[in-house]
Amino acid sequence: MKRFLMMMVVLGLALAGPGLAQGAAASGLPREGEMRKLTLSADRKPAATPEFRDEKDQPITLAAFRGRVVLLNLWATWCVPCREEMPALDRLQALRGGPDFQVVAVAQDRAGREKVARFLAETGATRIVPYLDASMKSGRAWGAIGLPTTILIDREGREVGRLVGIADWASADALRLIDAVIAEKP
Repeated sequence: MKRFLMMMVVLGLALAGPGLAQGAAASGLPREGEMRKLTLSADRKPAATPEFRDEKDQPITLAAFRGRVVLLNLWATWCVPCREEMPALDRLQALRGGPDFQVVAVAQDRAGREKVARFLAETGATRIVPYLDASMKSGRAWGAIGLPTTILIDREGREVGRLVGIADWASADALRLIDAVIAEKP
C-alpha cells in the first residue's frame, strides 16, 4: 500500500509538472538572472493602498500612480543592503521613469525626512522622490517581512510579484522584466 501511494504521488507530480511549467511560462514575463528571485503573484490581486507621505509631507497612496507600472521599494536609512541597492533604483528611474513607469521608494523610517534626504544624497540617488512613512504602517499593509522589499505593480494597481532582499534593478534582466510589464495591455 505504501509503495502504491508513493507511485501515485510520483505520477501526480509528473502529470502536474508540465501544467505548472506552462503556468509559469504563460505569465509571459522574462525572469532571468537574479529576477528569478522575484516571486510572481498567483492572481494579481490589487496592491494595498496605505497612506505614506510625499516630498512635501502630504499624504499620498499608490492610487496616485494608477496607469503607470510602479516598482515599490520599501527601505530604511539604517538598512545596509538598502544603501547598496538604492543607486540601482536611481539608475532604473533614470532609464525608465516617465508616464509609463515610476520607482516609488518609501522609507520605513522614524529618523525623519532630513535623514532620508541625507541618505539619498549619500547614495547618489538624485532621481528618487523621498517618500516617507515614519509610522511604518504601509510596510505592514504591503506585507513586508524585511527590508528591502520590492513589489512590482502593474498599471491597474495589481501586484505582479515581489522580491525580498537586494537586487540590481537597473540590470538588463530587470529591464526586460519591467519592459514586459509596461508592454502589457490593461
